[in-house]
Amino acid sequence: MCCPAFPEDLVAAQCAWYRTYRALADPAQSGRTTALRRRLLALSAQVWWHPYWRKAGAGHRLALRTHARELEREVR
Repeated sequence: MCCPAFPEDLVAAQCAWYRTYRALADPAQSGRTTALRRRLLALSAQVWWHPYWRKAGAGHRLALRTHARELEREVR
């Protein structure tokens, strides 16, 4: 399946979501859990309610997550 062209800010928010999620799972970040959870919640809302989904439909959400995961693997 071909990956649709996602807006840069949407991809950036999904990538930030993955980074924040990983940081929340890191025991070294135990003193920052409240801030990380708030950040994760804000990013979740930003991705979920992005204007892109009005025209594209929810069917591409998995493609976005897959695309962002691939980008994050390249960075790490």
